[in-house]
Amino acid sequence: MTERVTCEVEAGVATVSFNRPEKHNGLDPAMFDAIVEAGEALRERKDVRVVILRGEGASFCAGLDFKAFMAGGAAVRDKLLARPEPQIANLAQRVAWVWTEVPAPVIAAVHGTCIGGGLQIALAADIRIAHPESTLSVREIHWGLIPDMSITRTLGRLVPLDVAKELTFTGRKFDAVEGQRLGLVTRLADDPLAAARELAETIAARSPEAVRASKQLWARAPELSDADALLLETELQLPLLGSKNQLEAVMAGFQKRAPEFEDPS
Repeated sequence: MTERVTCEVEAGVATVSFNRPEKHNGLDPAMFDAIVEAGEALRERKDVRVVILRGEGASFCAGLDFKAFMAGGAAVRDKLLARPEPQIANLAQRVAWVWTEVPAPVIAAVHGTCIGGGLQIALAADIRIAHPESTLSVREIHWGLIPDMSITRTLGRLVPLDVAKELTFTGRKFDAVEGQRLGLVTRLADDPLAAARELAETIAARSPEAVRASKQLWARAPELSDADALLLETELQLPLLGSKNQLEAVMAGFQKRAPEFEDPS
């Protein structure tokens, strides 16, 4: 069996590749396991400063491979829906949600087809860079289902509620140009992977502790009260003030040189 997901780390940037190109990286049971395993491994790595998600072949991810799941029967369904303690998400949700738990920023480089479960994975990234002609869709209604891979915690933070409803009710396909207009796509690029790598290099050159704190800030603050959000800013800032990497950032700025940061211990 071909390795479903590969992960390469270079200069602090982890590139996670969905590796089922003959099926447009459709999600079968082995793919679910491999994606979650990759995310959980990167969640623990201190040397990873940025993560890029991408798909081998013609597409990012074409969503659920229904034939594979139908062949697995009730056992596969039960595995997907199991929610073992202390997880807040079942396996179907963790394939996307795990990327919100990775401390480093996650960039999805989207091309080709990105629908259903594939779109929900991309929505869990911090940033989405997409080819203008990419095909996107909240596709589950087409199969008589609802989207259930953490979309209520991701799409709803990006678009107005009525837009989320319209996309969910219709399952219609749209390109990344419209996706950017709606708020699902961060940036358009003719070569999304190259653009993602360039952005990743820029982020990886910043203080890793400050970048990780920034991700926490925007993950938590929008749903807090004004008072709690302001407290969170202070809570995250205090450990950075006077830290080795923070002082290095200041010195490098004064000395007009590239900073040399250390990864968190």
